[in-house]
Amino acid sequence: MNEALTPLTRYRSGMNDRTRVDWRAWGPQAFVEARERDVPILLSLTAPWCRHCHEMDRETYAVPTIAANVNDGFVPVRVDVDRQPRVRDRYNMGGFPSTVFLAPDGTVLTGAGYLDHDGLRQVLERVREMWDDRGGAAGSVPRQVQATDPPAGELSPTIERQMLGQLTDRYDERAGGWGDQPKFPLPDALEFALKRDRAMATRSFDAVAANLFDRYEGGFFRFALGADWSGTQHEKLLDANAALCRAFANAYLYTGEGTYRNPAERTIEYLTTTLWTGDAFANSQAPGDPEQYTLEPSDREGDQPPVDETFVTGANALAVDALCTYAAYTDDERAARYASRALETIRTHALEDGTLLHGFERVDGEQVPVGEPGLLSTQARTLRALLSARSVLGVDTLEDARAVAETTIDTLRDGASFLDGPTMDVGLLDRPLRPLNANVELAEALLDLAVHTGTDRYERIARETLADFAGASDRFGVQVARYASVSTRVLEGTLVIRIGDEAGSDLHRAACRIADYEKVVLPEASVPAKTAVAQRDGRTTEPATTPAELSDAVQDVLP
Repeated sequence: MNEALTPLTRYRSGMNDRTRVDWRAWGPQAFVEARERDVPILLSLTAPWCRHCHEMDRETYAVPTIAANVNDGFVPVRVDVDRQPRVRDRYNMGGFPSTVFLAPDGTVLTGAGYLDHDGLRQVLERVREMWDDRGGAAGSVPRQVQATDPPAGELSPTIERQMLGQLTDRYDERAGGWGDQPKFPLPDALEFALKRDRAMATRSFDAVAANLFDRYEGGFFRFALGADWSGTQHEKLLDANAALCRAFANAYLYTGEGTYRNPAERTIEYLTTTLWTGDAFANSQAPGDPEQYTLEPSDREGDQPPVDETFVTGANALAVDALCTYAAYTDDERAARYASRALETIRTHALEDGTLLHGFERVDGEQVPVGEPGLLSTQARTLRALLSARSVLGVDTLEDARAVAETTIDTLRDGASFLDGPTMDVGLLDRPLRPLNANVELAEALLDLAVHTGTDRYERIARETLADFAGASDRFGVQVARYASVSTRVLEGTLVIRIGDEAGSDLHRAACRIADYEKVVLPEASVPAKTAVAQRDGRTTEPATTPAELSDAVQDVLP
């Protein structure tokens, strides 16, 4: 199942490889070769959607003298960061391409980003001198994988206040959004602000829509280089578009404004056309010709930028969740249909005994797995998608959801929180990493599962997972605003609406439209037929029989 551990020694990727370098695949053989030859590894982290990665191939690695130098004096290894996210998380130099030099034990000698041929020639010389002088003793372990216990603490309302303070301090009143440069859309921060500072949230949603939304093709570009949103980077990634689609759908839920519904709707149109492969969503679309984006949308012509059709399970799960979210608020039949089809592909082709493949590609008509199975982020996102489909579409997913949760707990829980994947003796993958974002995603999904199953154990594990990081919560940036959202949900309880009717009924549709994006709606629940009850933090309303009664009843259990 794991391409990283197959006997392949040559690199294979969806990228159009124009280089003269004899790239190896990431795996044990590359490190064995480096030890036997007593040379460093040159690790190139790239992505099909990365413009500068392709430029470095054309302008640097295609130079014959550079390629010969690399081939003769190093073991060159290339990694597609979308296929090998754990390698990315351990060796990323701050962007892509990342050019990283490793000792044969996987420790880092030095690293850089994009290098032209003169720059790389100079770095190659310095690394070779370093290696000749000090050898593997020159290597070091990046801070993110240095063995330390997470900073545990207590969950408290202070966490939410601290995060709101972070957003307020980092808020760009002039341009909208948060931070200086580069400017990322930060969908988790957008959703956090929706419930706590509506004016800051809507101003930031407006800025993201004005500067990153593609009004011609639909979908969102990845980010902007400038604090004023200038220097747009035009690649489009499935996971980023799914997260923003969900965020804009939630903004529509809270405001009722079509200015937020439209970007979500057009993003779904983009996902279900440009990125649709027939049974799921492709992983990304490259930026294409920069000159096209200087024209008016109506004047943009020519071939579409290339699409990487690799199926990545976690990104597809995010898309399923986003489409279910939009369908819940709008009754959009297309969103529901494509969510069902993509989820079926996940369940049929990527899920086995609770373990998810990272993804797969089709080679000569055959489905070939890519990356490592059972990664924390993939497990968490798929669990959330399974439960969203049950809540919104009424799909019977509970058995699969339990299996995913139990497998994740059994294989990845270490102490109170979770590792990103199983440790293995390949580079720094032998060192544990506890990614905060993925732990939060899993905690949120476990809270949902606790409601769906009535199993308190899942809520307890979610609480313990969050508490394992709480000692550092005062230092968390706006990028992890979801940590504060989910912590508050643990403290205040989840709004649960139980429907004694099937998904799609008037009561179910009304429940889905209650303005709380963190609520859990349970169709066909154990309450009287044709009624609905709302619950929160031990309080339960009287049964409601109409949407109006339900709306009134919910107010009785809100904080």
